[in-house]
Order: sequence, then structure tokens, then C-alpha cells
Amino acid sequence: MACLEYFLYAMKKKPPTIRDVAAEAGVSTATISKFINGTQRFSSTVEARITAVIDSLGYRSNPLAQSMITGRTKSIGLSILDVSNPHFTSIVKGANRIAIEHGYTLLLVDTEENLGREKPLIEALSRRVDGMILFSRMSEADLSWTEQLEKPLVFFGRLSQLSSPCVSSDDHKGAYMLAQHLLTLGHKRIAYMGFNKSRRDEERFGGLQECLNEHQLTAEIYNVNSPSAQEGERLCSSIMLGKQHPDAVVCYNDLMALGFMKEAQNLGFDIPRDVSIAGFDNIQYGRYTSPALTSVDLQSEEMGVAAMRTLISMINGETARGLTTIEPQLILRSSVMNRRSPANS
Repeated sequence: MACLEYFLYAMKKKPPTIRDVAAEAGVSTATISKFINGTQRFSSTVEARITAVIDSLGYRSNPLAQSMITGRTKSIGLSILDVSNPHFTSIVKGANRIAIEHGYTLLLVDTEENLGREKPLIEALSRRVDGMILFSRMSEADLSWTEQLEKPLVFFGRLSQLSSPCVSSDDHKGAYMLAQHLLTLGHKRIAYMGFNKSRRDEERFGGLQECLNEHQLTAEIYNVNSPSAQEGERLCSSIMLGKQHPDAVVCYNDLMALGFMKEAQNLGFDIPRDVSIAGFDNIQYGRYTSPALTSVDLQSEEMGVAAMRTLISMINGETARGLTTIEPQLILRSSVMNRRSPANS
């Protein structure tokens, strides 16, 4: 009977309130509110006393009540294009690490490379967060509606018309570096498998073709319907079974490159003896394939870090610069061979 009485008592007992904490700590409720919300610092003695009282009473703040008082949700939204693509999961990892360091919760939406889903998902997300970081396949002209969301925004990719700050890798430079490497190794017939629905595709092909132009060469262009491994597989036969196949294929991303490589091997081609293959993003799976994949590392995780730091500074009232550029790095692996070596002459 005693156990039942205690259980009923515990069920009826009200959780401690901010007033209980203030009374026990010997300070005002305003002091407790400012301490919990992080809007003001106090002496180490006062903060230690408040912390001890909160722990002893088991006080838990009400996030909804906090947001009504402060006008902040302590949540940040991140919209990505495909959660199954390791490039985006690395960006999420970097962004989430910085969000946690600053006491924010990251809310994620995946638009699944579906242009029609972007606007309704982003609009819904905007009502639950203090600011957003956005990937989009929309043209820059079609993104003007985001300025009416009245939230701090950071975009991935280079934008020239919108006022929001952007974080971007230097795709043009990375592609130029890759093309220069291929030419140095003696490749002359270079094909580019692109994805022209992406603004970054223009930068990547532009860097590739600029380098080729300097050597009076031109890349043969192929385009996919989606930036996936399946599309790399699908286009492989039409590229490799023609009259004269390329001696190197540069793919818009690593997923396409991995799909292409798998199908080329199924068709009986040796990689890299018959064709060299390279991609962009340096996803982790590329190092475990046979052969391991040469790739332009666009520093995906660092992009997430930079975007989140920029957004948090904006939420805190600071002015953010227009464009943050992340330097690429060329990762050399065995999917690309030296065609100038004596063994291949």
C-alpha cells in the first residue's frame, strides 16, 4: 500500500518551475531566465549555484516557452538534395557539429532531387527554425521567393543576384586541376559526363574545357538525367562501345564515376588501361573500389562547417560576407594511369 501511495504522490507532484529554481537559488526569475537562455552571463559563484539548484530540483526548461520569450527556436534548417549521396551526408556532418557547439538542433529535409518538392518543403521548414542553409536546383531567378521568408539564409553554390551569403567549393579550379593532370599523363581523348540541371555543372565543365582549350583539345559531352550511379551505368555502353572510345572519362560526381566504372568492367574493359575514370566529391567509397577512384575533393564537410558558422553569425546579428570559397584538392588514385610511361607507348 505504501508503494502505491508513493506512486500516486509522484504522479501528482508537479515538475519544478522557474520560480522554484529562483527561490531555491536566492535570485530573481529574470536572472534564471537569462541564465538558461544564455542572454547574460553572471559571476561564476552565481552560475554554479543556479546550476546546482537546477540539477537538484531536476528542472527542465520548456523549449516552446523559451521560444515565445526569446523569439528563437534554437533550431536551424538544412535542405539537401539527396541524403543517399555521401557528399551531402558529409556536409550534414560538418554543419551539425558546429550547430551542436552553439546549442542548436539541426532539422533536415531531403528534396530527393525533385524540383517540385523544394519550395513547399523549405517553406514548411522555415516556420520551425531561426535560419536555414539551402541547396537548390532552382535557377537563381526562381529563388527570389526565399527573400520573403524573413529568415537568415545561406546558400550552397555561387549566386550573383540574391543578397544572401553563399558557400561554394571552387569547382572550376578543381576541374582545371584534374584536366591538367590528365593531359600531363598523356590523355588526349577526354569525355565529360555532366549533369546540366546543376549550376555547378557549368563550373566543372568550364574548368575542364578551359584547360583543354589551352592544348587545342575539346571534351566530348554526355549528359545524365540524375547525378546517380545508375545513370553512370546507363551511359557507359554508349560511350565505350562507339567507334573510338575516350581514353579518359571525367564524371560530374563520384557516384556517376563508380556506376560507369562498374559497367565498363562488366563490358570487359580494363580500368585504367583501356580508360581512365575520375569524379568529383571524394566520397569515402571511392577509396575502396578496385581500382580506387581519382577524385576532386571539394571538402564537403568543411562546406557544412563554413555554412553553419556563417548562418549562426547572421542569427546573432553579425554581417556575413557574400561568398566563402572552399579550396579543392586533387586526390590521385589508381583509376587514372600514366599513358606516357614506356610500358604504354
